Amino acid sequence: MAKISKTAAKDRIEFLKKELEQHNYNYYVLNNPTITDFEFDLLMGELQGLEKRFPEFATEDSPTRHVGSDLSSAAGSDFVQVAHRWPMLSLGNTYDKEELLEFDRRIARTVSGPYAFSCELKFDGTAICLTYRDGQLLRALTRGDGTKGDDVTRNVVNIPAIPKQLHGESIPLEFEIRGEIYMPYAAFERLNAERIDDGQDPFANPRNAASGSLKLQDPAEMRTRGLDCVLYHLLGEDLPFKTHTEALQAARGWGLPISEYSRRVESIEAALDYIEEWDTRRKRLPFATDGIVIKVDELELQRQLGFTAKSPRWATAWKFKPEQALTPLLSIDYQVGRTGAVTPVANLEPVQLSGTVVKRASLHNKDQMDLLDIHIGDYVYVEKGGEIIPKITGVELSKRPADARRPVFPACCPDCGTPLVRDPDEARHYCPNQESCPVQIKGRFIHFAGRKAMDILAGEATVEMLWNRSYIHTLPDLYSLTREQLVSLDGWQEKSADNFLASLEASKQVPFERVLYALGIRHVGEQTAKTLARHFGSIDALMAAGRDDLVQIEDIGGTVADAILAWSASDAARDCVERLRAAGLQMAVTDTAGSRLSDRLEGKTVVISGNFSISREAMKALIEAHGGKNAGSLSGKTAWLLAGEKAGPEKLKKAEKLGIPVISESDFRQLIESE
Repeated sequence: MAKISKTAAKDRIEFLKKELEQHNYNYYVLNNPTITDFEFDLLMGELQGLEKRFPEFATEDSPTRHVGSDLSSAAGSDFVQVAHRWPMLSLGNTYDKEELLEFDRRIARTVSGPYAFSCELKFDGTAICLTYRDGQLLRALTRGDGTKGDDVTRNVVNIPAIPKQLHGESIPLEFEIRGEIYMPYAAFERLNAERIDDGQDPFANPRNAASGSLKLQDPAEMRTRGLDCVLYHLLGEDLPFKTHTEALQAARGWGLPISEYSRRVESIEAALDYIEEWDTRRKRLPFATDGIVIKVDELELQRQLGFTAKSPRWATAWKFKPEQALTPLLSIDYQVGRTGAVTPVANLEPVQLSGTVVKRASLHNKDQMDLLDIHIGDYVYVEKGGEIIPKITGVELSKRPADARRPVFPACCPDCGTPLVRDPDEARHYCPNQESCPVQIKGRFIHFAGRKAMDILAGEATVEMLWNRSYIHTLPDLYSLTREQLVSLDGWQEKSADNFLASLEASKQVPFERVLYALGIRHVGEQTAKTLARHFGSIDALMAAGRDDLVQIEDIGGTVADAILAWSASDAARDCVERLRAAGLQMAVTDTAGSRLSDRLEGKTVVISGNFSISREAMKALIEAHGGKNAGSLSGKTAWLLAGEKAGPEKLKKAEKLGIPVISESDFRQLIESE
């Protein structure tokens, strides 16, 4: 390992701790990982190595000493948190054969006598802990933070693979069994097709879909998700089993879903053979796997080996490396985002990877380019682990052509020519010209109009046309657009203009927390905007807040606070807020109880599909304003399928199958407007 000073080691340890905690949050809570498992494991390995060399800088709150947490903290979530009887720890893992052999040698040095291993596929889902009492399912908890988890029993009972009542002989009075809830590829593809059909963002991968489904607030919707379960660890007082394999065989006899692919082997060499076999076979499985779990099979030896603070000493995971492809780098584009961040994106000779053709891949930032020593014309390794955006992970130097040239990272913004700056605490370069850089301004319009923000019918093409005609320069300009201006746009008819103006009008009812998110303040995402809205109650209170007021709020650190203060101090931001306020947007939290228009839909559940004269979010708000409830999928409790233009064919077929009435927007308006 390279030499490093104590000061540099301390700084690097602090950086890695913050970085890993953020990635844990992205993975477990947001279900939106931004790096691959392999990249995460490299960062964790680096931190473990530094803490071993410099133990004076190791702390109890380090990610190396606790598991990531999936505990629900979002507004609207009502899952109760319950303590685990036995901690739910994570597994150590490796990609290196020598480390696996060392795992075996450590066991041999600790225990006496022979031992065997249980080899199991590592299903790529979300962890679950089931408790059975008197043969009945009592409780289902998520991993949570390892010591307590969210009680998701009401959702888990809707997964067909998980029995509510066990059958068979010698069932313990009470026990826990742990495993993984996952989504098979077929269910994942069907769910994403429905989400796209409904105008929703698709899930990135089956693991995200499974985790997100497990935290649904509507248990009935769980039945439509196609989730499955595999269980792999039995716990209880005085269980009569000598081996892990024996315990799982008994559990299978009680009706519990146990993997059919597990195998007991007598040596680490046989475990390596199992790994090699499944590195090929896994690609034909109907579900996602990301490795092999290897456990000492004898339960008494497991007790002797014990645990570290974070993981059992008697088990480890072999992780499969992400699928990789080698292809030439043709050129590099430098993209400017709405916050001014400049991201290098590689243009590649098209190559097949993980079932798709890859033409472009992220290079992250200048530091990553320098680390790779990448040249135009190089053959580069591309990975797409976890179905995340493809990334370049290495260069094949043996294939570098003689005329390959090192790319020059721009000193100035590729769009407006302003000299780029780099925050010393961040790796990315930024264009500081927020007020005049065209690509940043257009990006802010697209963000502002987005479905999770103001939900205005203005995508990238519309924003581009409005900008090119000089109809818009700042966000409030949207609310000054006229019908005449809109019908002058290429391809726009009167109906298009009317629908756009209707979506603008509907956006004036969007609640303050979404308006705050829509403003595009740097580092203020959807959840942070909700936190700020709940705490301050109004835009005026937020803009008057000092740094101390901001950093005392949970989840608001110094970086976010400084970004808010910089935005609040801007004359342009203040002018924008005042003009949006004058246009009628919600700039404070309001009492939604007074917004009820009628009780005509009281007790009725409505599912919507297709396009309407107003935005989908506005239509959902209209349903709720008349006492109805929105649902994302059809079930026996659905009163109507409200079908607009281009309604999803799958939804229509399912409604017919279930005998659910299909009504048009015209029918719906007659229903809510009737005396």
